[in-house]
Amino acid sequence: MGVEPVIMSAGELESERAGEPGKLIRERYRTASQVIQNQGKISCLMINDIDAGLGRFGNTQMTVNNQIVVGTLMNLSDNPTRVSIGQKWRESDVTHRVPIIVTGNDFSTLYAPLIRDGRMEKFYWQPDREDVINIVHRMYAKDGISKDEVISLIDTFPNQALDFYGALRSRTYDQSISKWVSDIGGYENLGEKLLKGRKNSKLPTFIPPKQTVEALLESGHSLVKEQQLIMTSRLSKEYMKNIDD
Repeated sequence: MGVEPVIMSAGELESERAGEPGKLIRERYRTASQVIQNQGKISCLMINDIDAGLGRFGNTQMTVNNQIVVGTLMNLSDNPTRVSIGQKWRESDVTHRVPIIVTGNDFSTLYAPLIRDGRMEKFYWQPDREDVINIVHRMYAKDGISKDEVISLIDTFPNQALDFYGALRSRTYDQSISKWVSDIGGYENLGEKLLKGRKNSKLPTFIPPKQTVEALLESGHSLVKEQQLIMTSRLSKEYMKNIDD
């Protein structure tokens, strides 16, 4: 779309200094406005996983910075062209209005007035089967995996998040890298091979694995076993039970 976004993460919404995250949001907002003015491009302020930084979970407390960030975002929504970062106020200092896009998993953990209708437009994306097939097929397009093979992969592991199908590819690379490390002398000699060799010495060559349906299925079954282990073992509860005894 030709958009030049200014991106923030939820990890930047907390600081040891009070007011710092709120000021940072205003600075980034003005930066996006300057992109529009100076570069002639569409811009926006994007905050990823906002619920991880502002959400209230269980008995967690809201900090001063949480309150200031919420107030800052509410003010930017209501007054998008008047943004102060502490400079001397000038009547002529008008900022270009910039869209603020936030992503998150559970907006019910956010301060209700921030997400009310009229202040925030909410979009919920739940891909259907056809969407998942097209996305995963695109994900494996360079690997030569056909659409029919992608369908069989999705049918074998139904009701999985999109990240799961991406993790299958990563798992095949992890296995190949482990084999490569073993072939060049094991992890004991890895540092010497990679870092302590002569300047003109050639590094060992890693050949990326060829993706096959069989390898992806093997990785998938391994990941499913890990998921089941996490759900059934509940090791933390077992540990705490032993402590109580």
